[in-house]
Amino acid sequence: MKNINCSKYLLGFSVVLIGTLGAGQTLADGEITFVSQGGAYQEAQTVAILDPVAKALGITIRQESTSDAWPMIKTQGTTGQAVWHVVDTPPLNCVRGGNQGLIAELDFSRIPNAESMPEAYKTPYSVAYEFYSSVLAYNPEAFEGNPPQSWEDFWNVEEYPGNRALRNHPLGTLEAALMADGVARKELYPLDVDRAFAKLEEIKPHITTWWTSGGQSAQLLYDGEVDMLMMWNGRVSAIINEGASAEFTYNDGVLQNTHLCIIEGATHQDTAIEFINAAIAPEYQANLPLHIDYGPGNPAAFDTGKIPDERARELPSFSENAERQVLMSYEWWASSAGEEAERRWLAFMQR
Repeated sequence: MKNINCSKYLLGFSVVLIGTLGAGQTLADGEITFVSQGGAYQEAQTVAILDPVAKALGITIRQESTSDAWPMIKTQGTTGQAVWHVVDTPPLNCVRGGNQGLIAELDFSRIPNAESMPEAYKTPYSVAYEFYSSVLAYNPEAFEGNPPQSWEDFWNVEEYPGNRALRNHPLGTLEAALMADGVARKELYPLDVDRAFAKLEEIKPHITTWWTSGGQSAQLLYDGEVDMLMMWNGRVSAIINEGASAEFTYNDGVLQNTHLCIIEGATHQDTAIEFINAAIAPEYQANLPLHIDYGPGNPAAFDTGKIPDERARELPSFSENAERQVLMSYEWWASSAGEEAERRWLAFMQR
């Protein structure tokens, strides 16, 4: 099994994929620009999904990458001069963009591969593409015989002393705070923001680092600077493979994903829709976990037989792991309440 050290937020990966053009097609008619987050993640999806889809559909897929697609979504959607077509981005951007007329509404009658996907994996503007999790990671040597297994344990500084780190971002962090305060996963949304920030005030004096990138979080645990922290599952797996003293649990994880959506007003809408339908097909989705530690957006990928059982059980969207987590509600984060929570986070961190 080839596990790649993955960052969902690295820059600098841009490539052009040329598929075999079908009879009667022109380059312009069968060409789209696909945007993702770069790095090892985009390299993995190129091999697993983009290359085979381009070949199967006979289209040209031009790739770009960015750590934050939202500014360009706003610019292209507002000016009506879209140069991107399909964007692989957190669904918050798709929903927020759709609400503002920047992202096109999808016609799911033309995306039959989405029919078997849970409704929670779709929005009017987007469909799930891959899954990752914000999990509780820790150094097992610091907690021999009694490792932390929940956010309640993370907040328990008496029984679980040691240096801690959290992400400097409200998405996922507010959910963890509420679970630490006893809120059941199924009852999290709408988030009780006041209660979440009150709980965060309790742990704030014990947080030695508020990390801002996946690479930083991995280095903190790898170097032993912290004993436990919130982390992306792929990052923990990568340093474990490199020999670090690290483990993690999916208990109380925050299951997150990226979605595929289309810029409003983009050309070649038919090709873009055709691409999205193919990209979420189970047979291509099943390829992704063979190259990187993220789960398929379409759960039917687990039924193809292409993902070995041992590998499936390692993935965040595998059914048994997903049941132990909360699926992030990007619709809530795209609401006025979610936007206010993001603004409140900035004030919280400045105090």
